[in-house]
Amino acid sequence: MSGKAERKSPLAPPDFPELPAIKGLGMAAGDAAIKHAGRNDLAIWTVDSGTSAAGLFTRSMLPAAPVTVTKEHIQAAPPRALLVNSANANAFTGLQGLADCRTIARATAEALGCKPEQVLMASTGVIGEPLPVRQIMDRIPELPKKIRPAAWQDAAEAIMTTDTFAKGAHAHAVIDGQPVTLCGVAKGSGMIAPNMATMLAFCFTDARIPGVQLHEMLLASADRTFNAITVDSDTSTSDMLLLFATGKAGHAPPGSVDDPRFEGFRAALDELLKDLAIQIVRDGEGASKLIETRISGAESDASARKIAESVANSPLVKTAIAGGDANWGRIIMALGKSGENVQAEHLLIRIGGELVASGGQRAENYDESRITRHLEGDEILIEAELQIGSGAFTIWTCDLTHGYISINADYRS
Repeated sequence: MSGKAERKSPLAPPDFPELPAIKGLGMAAGDAAIKHAGRNDLAIWTVDSGTSAAGLFTRSMLPAAPVTVTKEHIQAAPPRALLVNSANANAFTGLQGLADCRTIARATAEALGCKPEQVLMASTGVIGEPLPVRQIMDRIPELPKKIRPAAWQDAAEAIMTTDTFAKGAHAHAVIDGQPVTLCGVAKGSGMIAPNMATMLAFCFTDARIPGVQLHEMLLASADRTFNAITVDSDTSTSDMLLLFATGKAGHAPPGSVDDPRFEGFRAALDELLKDLAIQIVRDGEGASKLIETRISGAESDASARKIAESVANSPLVKTAIAGGDANWGRIIMALGKSGENVQAEHLLIRIGGELVASGGQRAENYDESRITRHLEGDEILIEAELQIGSGAFTIWTCDLTHGYISINADYRS
C-alpha cells in the first residue's frame, strides 16, 4: 500500500486482458498528484439509475474512513458512482477523515447530478496520513468529461499501490437465453489476509439481481475465492469488495438466491473472483512462486480451512519453497500447529503430486529429486489428505523472499 513498484512480478500475466463494456457502466481515471505528479491516482465508475450493489468489507476493528462511509451509503440509496483513490488510505485519520469522505462525496454527486449517499468510495495507500482533499476536489469536475464505456486498464492502474501489474478479469453467463457479462478489477500485493473479501476489488455485471440476493451470492463466492488467499497473514484496514448489477441484460430477476436459472451466473461469479484473487497472489510482494495448498479428508470444511491457513501462512514453509528446499518437515510442522484433528497414521502428504509422507513416516518410495524438480517451477502444489472426514478447502499463497522485506522496509520512501 505504498508507491507503485517498478519491477513486474515474474508471475504476472503477459498483458492486461481486454475487458468488454457493460451496459449502464462508464469509467475514467485522473491524476490528483496525491503522491506523484503525472501518475493517475483517481478512478471513477458511474452506473445508470436502477443499478443494485452489494459490498463486503474488512473486519478490522480499525477500518479506514471510506469503509465506514461506503457501508453507510450502500445501505442508504441505490448507487450511481464509485470513486477510488490510491497513495493515501485515509485510515486512522479520525473525525477529519470521515468528514473528508463526505466532502468528496458531495463534490462527486454535484459533478454527476446525484445524491451524496449514492457515491461509494474507497482509498488505498499509507495509513495515518491526512487525505489531500483539495487536490482530489480540484480533479473531480474533470472526471465526468473523461468517462468511457471500457477504460478498464486506466482505472485498474489508477488504484495500484505496491502492485506491479494492473489486475482485471471477465466472465460470461446466460440467463433465460440472455447473455450476461461480468467484469472486475482489483488491487493488492501486500497486507493480504482477507477477513471478508480482500484488498480492493470492484466488479460489475449487466445482470438484473436485487441487492439482497446479490449480497448473498457475493458472500458465498468470496468465501471460496478472495477469502481463500493469503500473502503475509495481515488483514488491511481498507479491504473492500463491491459488486454492481446494472440490470441491463433483459432477463427476469431471480426468485431466490438459489434460483436454478442463475446457476451459470453463480459459476461465472466464482470464475471472475477466483481469477482476480489469484492475480493478487501472483503479485504478492517479492513473490516468485504461486503456492496452492489443498486439504482434504478433514473433520469439516472449517477444520480444513484452518489447516490450510496454517500451512499457507507459515514463514518456514514459504521460505523453504522460495529456496527450492524440499524440506517437507516444515509442512508437517504447519499441519501439527493448526490445532485441528490431524492423525499421523492416516495422513498422506504430496508435493507436486509426489507422495512424500504416509502412515506417520516418510513414504517408502520417496525420491527427493522429483520434489526438487517440482520446486524449480513457479507454480507449487501441496496436498494433505487427512482421511478422517469429508472436509476440504483450498488456499492460494506465494513464497516469502528477500523482496518482501525490501519492499516493506522501504515502504514509505
